[in-house]
Amino acid sequence: MHSASSPHSLFISDLHLCSSRPAITALFLDFLSSTALQADALYVLGDLFEYWAGDDDLDDPHHQAVITAFQQLHAAGTNTYFIHGNRDFLIGARFAAASGMTLLTDPHALTLYGHNIVLSHGDALCTDDTDYQRFRQQVRTTDWQAGFLGLPLATRKAQIEALRQRSEQEKSHKSMQIMDVNGDAVDALLRAQDYPALLIHGHTHRPGHHTLVVDGRQCERWVLGDWYEQGSCLRLDATGCLPLPVSQG
Repeated sequence: MHSASSPHSLFISDLHLCSSRPAITALFLDFLSSTALQADALYVLGDLFEYWAGDDDLDDPHHQAVITAFQQLHAAGTNTYFIHGNRDFLIGARFAAASGMTLLTDPHALTLYGHNIVLSHGDALCTDDTDYQRFRQQVRTTDWQAGFLGLPLATRKAQIEALRQRSEQEKSHKSMQIMDVNGDAVDALLRAQDYPALLIHGHTHRPGHHTLVVDGRQCERWVLGDWYEQGSCLRLDATGCLPLPVSQG
C-alpha cells in the first residue's frame, strides 16, 4: 500500500506553461505548494514551458511566478530536478540558479527506493520522425545555440513562434505512430542503460504503463501525460509507481 507519509518522489512532464493558459499555471502553482511539498524530490522531465527563448527572459512576470514557486519548494526541503524537453532545451544555468533546480542530462540513470530507473524527456526515442530528429540534432549543438542566443530576445521569440506554427501544421500530416516512441529505440536505451527496472518519460502525451521484456529482462515503461487539460503526475516509493490525480485546492 502507498502511504502519503512514506518517502516518495514525483515525476511530471509536458506542462507547456504559458501566459495564455493561466488555469494550467494556477493548477501547477497549487501543485507545487501542496502535493510537491510532501515529496523528497520533484523531477520535471521537460517541456515545463511552452517555449524558452533563453535565460535572459527570467524577468518575464509569468516566468517569475513559476521560478518563485520552485524557489519556495526547494527552500522547504523538496529537491527539484529538470531534464530538457523539445520546447525548453535552452533552459540554462541562470534559470537553474534562480529556481533552485538541478539540471540533468538526458537520459539520466539513478536509483531510488531500491529501484534502478532511467529518466528521459522521450523525444529522442521517436526515431521514426526523421525530420524532427534532424532538427533536434541541429539545435542541440553548442554552435547553433550560441548563434541563436546571440540574437535579440524579441527576434528569438518571433522565430520560435513561427517555428511552432510550422510544426503544428507538419504534425497534422504525420501519423500518430511516427510521433510515438520507436520500440527498437526503447530497447536500445534499456540495453545501453543495463536494463533498468523503470523507464519514465513524457513527450508523447500518451500517458500509460507498459511492461517490456528486453533480452530476457523485464522493465516497466511509464509515460507521463501532459497538462493541457489537467495535471499528470507519477509517484514512486519503495513499493513502485502510482499515477496521482492532480486537482486544485
